[in-house]
Amino acid sequence: MGLLASLTGPLGDQLSNRSTGVILAATFAAFFVLLVVLNILRQSFFRNPHEPPVVFHWVPFIGSTISYGIDPYIFFFRCREKYGDVFTFLLLGRKTTVFLGTRGNEFILNGKLKDANAEEIYSPLTTPVFGTGVVYDCPNSKLMEQKKFVKFGLTAESLRSYVPLIEDEVTAFVKRVPTLQGAKGTANIPAVMAEMTIYTASRSLQGKEVRSKFDSSFADLYHDLDMGFSPINFMLPWAPLPHNKKRDYAQKKMSQTYTEIIKARREAGGEKDSDDMIWNLMSCVYKDGTPVPDVEVAHMMIALLMAGQHSSSSTSAWIMLRLATRPDIMEELYQEQISVLGPDLPPLTYDILQKLSLNSQVVKETLRIHAPIHSMMRKVTNPIPIEGTPYTIPPTHVLLAAPGVTSKVEEYFPNPAEWEPHRWDAGADDTKTEEVVEEKVDYGYGLVSKGASSPYLPFGAGRHRCIGEAFAYVQLGTITATMVRMFKLRNLEGVKGVIGTDYSSLFSRPLNPAVVQWERRQEMEKS
Repeated sequence: MGLLASLTGPLGDQLSNRSTGVILAATFAAFFVLLVVLNILRQSFFRNPHEPPVVFHWVPFIGSTISYGIDPYIFFFRCREKYGDVFTFLLLGRKTTVFLGTRGNEFILNGKLKDANAEEIYSPLTTPVFGTGVVYDCPNSKLMEQKKFVKFGLTAESLRSYVPLIEDEVTAFVKRVPTLQGAKGTANIPAVMAEMTIYTASRSLQGKEVRSKFDSSFADLYHDLDMGFSPINFMLPWAPLPHNKKRDYAQKKMSQTYTEIIKARREAGGEKDSDDMIWNLMSCVYKDGTPVPDVEVAHMMIALLMAGQHSSSSTSAWIMLRLATRPDIMEELYQEQISVLGPDLPPLTYDILQKLSLNSQVVKETLRIHAPIHSMMRKVTNPIPIEGTPYTIPPTHVLLAAPGVTSKVEEYFPNPAEWEPHRWDAGADDTKTEEVVEEKVDYGYGLVSKGASSPYLPFGAGRHRCIGEAFAYVQLGTITATMVRMFKLRNLEGVKGVIGTDYSSLFSRPLNPAVVQWERRQEMEKS
């Protein structure tokens, strides 16, 4: 007793002279240090040989979240060098297993539905934005039917009809946007392309009524709904935060707008007068004989608008920023149009786009370096062994595929960091993507290639492969060809290369602002 008193007495005297706040802070600091020490000991001495190696991290729960969030690709390549193609890292408390390379893409993106699914990962984030009963807020079988409805609405005839609409929207936008007036000037490309692609996507896919509303309050609602993809909503989608309250209001108003358009069309007799997606979905029926409810049509249209606009906005911005670094390629694109179409440059058509090979290669090369989505995740529901390894992925883990990694390695693309559209020229040696005969699978929306064996997968693979791929190429190709006809772009004086990437949300995009110089071709020719 005397010894204990002699040891604790001085400590008790010190604590009695400190405020409660200081004592609590010291206790928390000691507890935190203890957690860090235990975390390090667990990683060092208690590794499970039947699970992939865990990326070393100091702080429990946080794990590698910060280094992954700053630049996923730097993180992936650094871990690949140390741990190989298969490793696990802690992402906000979730054990996330990454499997890189074409084998990893096949393993995750073409995995069996009973073993891993996307719904449990993405539903909390997307359902408040898109609405109930669609995409990830329904059984996978129903989602596959919905994808079939949308895919069959993107017919060759529809795609043909969209080209002049997109060209007209780009031309009209350029005439009215203040930053593009005059003979020359500067423009913040991400902001310009974000606004432009809202108009092109809404006029083509969404229909004339929806497009007319984007000149007023609809654009503000879109912005508020877009904030629902904030990174914090992966963890707290239900939190009563200001941006979530605006998200919920915007979702309700946009859904109401779509249902009113559908109602008006039905009351007018339901006679189709265009090839937009609303008409297509209005006539669709599920396998059990149930017509698609109007509210689900509305929610699918919101999903189409949000998903399509994000990827097109980002990719079109990257195309313009890359062309600003290579004025020679931009001039070559212009000369290609003159060579193929003649000096009068007739209005663009779907058939004309197919003849502009370099124009298509610019889109393809940009998607190679700047894939719209850097990480594709699946929730493990059953233990999954990885063939050829001692590892089995348990249901406590999340799987992560990163198809963008394979498009950035020397093995498939020599000088992978270089943006070079001519690497896709016929007979060129700058790609090693030999054609692979892919197995065809019907996931419920028609036969599609499983596709995961290719190192070039900007639109994913498997049952969740993007069904808007054909539309994306048409939209991006039309926007690029139209802008090339009107402008020459170059970096600001003293600026080299392109701006960095913002990885803070579900979709990768250029950091904002990213300003370039522009000069009108017509004005230059007149002078």
